[in-house]
Amino acid sequence: MKIALAVNPRASFGRGRHAGGAAAECFRAAGAEVELLCEDSYAALAARVADAVAGGVDALVVVGGDGMVHLGVNALAAVPAVAGADGGAPEGFTGTAAGTPLGIIPTGTGNDLARMLELPRHDIPAAVERVLAALGSGGRRIDAGRAVSAGRTHWFAGVLSAGFDAAVNERANAWRWPRGQSRYNLAMLRELAGFTAIDYALTIDGERRRQGAMLVSVANGRSMGGGMAIAPEASLEDGLLDLFVVHPLSRAALLAVFPKVFTGRHVGHPAVELRRVRRVVLEADGVVAYADGERLGPLPLTIDVVPGALRVLA
Repeated sequence: MKIALAVNPRASFGRGRHAGGAAAECFRAAGAEVELLCEDSYAALAARVADAVAGGVDALVVVGGDGMVHLGVNALAAVPAVAGADGGAPEGFTGTAAGTPLGIIPTGTGNDLARMLELPRHDIPAAVERVLAALGSGGRRIDAGRAVSAGRTHWFAGVLSAGFDAAVNERANAWRWPRGQSRYNLAMLRELAGFTAIDYALTIDGERRRQGAMLVSVANGRSMGGGMAIAPEASLEDGLLDLFVVHPLSRAALLAVFPKVFTGRHVGHPAVELRRVRRVVLEADGVVAYADGERLGPLPLTIDVVPGALRVLA
């Protein structure tokens, strides 16, 4: 049994190296051969992961939060062409449903996919045990979201966002202090001070419309940002995405409704729109998209779902 174990040394503000070493010890104690992948940059780590997967491993296991899951998803969910408007997997689909599975040791601050998969969080021995048990049984197939822009493809397991929440991420990521959730909360207040509704063009399953909105998200999973349940009924296995739109609100009203996403109580708000979709084209000037908490880049993006694109060890 050969496992590629990828860990971001900067994850959780420097605790990543210790978590990776501890996970490696657990796997080796169970008899696995472990290739520990640890680099100083996300790009260098992604390159090493790609090489390890190409060389042949029984599983790719990532140690960290949603950013590391995002890296793993993009290393494994590879298909030859964009799906058609019906959202189905294209002919010749060669994703990882029958290939290298993804294991997760959740030690980050978000852990949204791990939460959906009911994996042990911040408990390395228990998480390793779950990975090994699932490796023996074959794991679980889940859908993956796919975003394409200018010929470049990004994959995501959780949520893609482009609007107020993405702008908050953009601001927070530019700050080195404070750390943790307080940095996000402060960035949200600073962003809110000057934020106004964005003029989007949305093409939803072939139907185009202009839409003023505070934010637009496309969800494969239920939550983002460490438990913000923006799409409480989303499923990882239904072959659909959940489109989440917050229609124009005053700043005070947005500040009032935004915290409700942590409990899912935002769903009944008259400014909130949720619908199941297969394919969405997002267009807006000056808007940057994030997926699984990682920066993708500016709109436009064409987003669809590939059913069963990933095999996860859960």
